[in-house]
Amino acid sequence: MKKVLVVDDHALVRKGLISLLTLEEDLESVGEAYDIETGLRMIENEKPDIVLVDLRLGKESGLDLIKRAKSMQIECEFIILTSSAQPSDLQKAKEIASGFVLKEALPEELLYAIRLVANKRKYYDPGLLEIMMTVGNKDEMELINDLTPKEVEVLKELGMGHSNKEIARKLFITENTVKKHVSQILDKLDFTDRTQAALFANIKGIAQFRVS
Repeated sequence: MKKVLVVDDHALVRKGLISLLTLEEDLESVGEAYDIETGLRMIENEKPDIVLVDLRLGKESGLDLIKRAKSMQIECEFIILTSSAQPSDLQKAKEIASGFVLKEALPEELLYAIRLVANKRKYYDPGLLEIMMTVGNKDEMELINDLTPKEVEVLKELGMGHSNKEIARKLFITENTVKKHVSQILDKLDFTDRTQAALFANIKGIAQFRVS
């Protein structure tokens, strides 16, 4: 069972999240906090597996809580909850958090994110991806043009949800070659995992490209 702590400055939000967690057999709510100091104490005492953190904790930032927790070498994963965010916030959060979920997300989406992050994977709410995909100072076509034709083919297949084995079979290349292409794609687009690349391919229409 995975232990989850909720850190949010709105009591109704905290209570709603805790009520949701109590309905799940594989998740356990270990408490709630409304600010950074209380949150850090509870993280240290309860040792949760996952912490749901509001991006805005009153006049404080949930990012500061995560940074301080990591400096204390506390072993847990963080999912940021937000109703809106600036690109700069998301870029900073991308480096230290394992997921982002919009507060208006459906309950099943949040639960899916929690379980995904619990398995050491990342989750990004589709509603935030348009903001997140403004990578660096390049526009989207510059990013795509950095890829080789074969990398565009592989990216298209990622966007269609295909595995390395399926991509290798479809493009008549080895799985090792697919892995190399995926690694290059992630490096060029500055993504941390193939899920981001797949979502990028769909948002930018790459999954619908005709590749000659």
